[in-house]
Amino acid sequence: MDKANKAAALYRTLLAEYGPQHWWPAESQFEVVAGALLTQNTNWRNVEKAIANLKSAGKLSPEAILETPLAELETLIRPCGFFRQKAVRLRLLTEKFAEIKKRGSAPSREELLSVKGVGKETADSILLYAFGLPYFVIDSYTRRFCAHHRLFEGKDYDDFRSFFESSLPHDVRLYKEYHALIVEWGKRRAKGGETGKGESEKKRRDGAGMNRKNGKRKKE
Repeated sequence: MDKANKAAALYRTLLAEYGPQHWWPAESQFEVVAGALLTQNTNWRNVEKAIANLKSAGKLSPEAILETPLAELETLIRPCGFFRQKAVRLRLLTEKFAEIKKRGSAPSREELLSVKGVGKETADSILLYAFGLPYFVIDSYTRRFCAHHRLFEGKDYDDFRSFFESSLPHDVRLYKEYHALIVEWGKRRAKGGETGKGESEKKRRDGAGMNRKNGKRKKE
């Protein structure tokens, strides 16, 4: 099986096992944009706390973010870590978002990357999930997924992105779902849970063998 067909087959396997992920969880386009920046170097649970704080304070809008003093913004987003740096960068990204909305056309990747603190993963997350443009998001889970399944070996972010975009139809819904499924795969693997039907079955067999041999449960 060639790599393109393998990428498609793995998507079908993940979808059958985990089901649709309905990602990105947000009530507005701007919430996606803010979340994409706040999730840098932290886990999603912490981002949810920061987003909840912003909502409770009535600050989760471009206008409110731009009017809120930085010290107050820092306090509200503190749960997501690096709160001083992120407060400044959220303000800069919000300014860009307001500019984009005023002109009424979607941003380019280069335009988002020009904002301090916005890297390739953040830019592509915004383009895909907020603006519905076909950019496949690459993160640490994607790299581990590719290595684990011997799907692709790339040198940098854009190598991986080009691989997925050339292997799959340019379908926004597919890109969203596949990325979300890979994240779910990575989370379950990190927790020692199911990582695919074939792998789960192997774990059960290996665990049973360990039990018979040593009378102990295999640590996963």
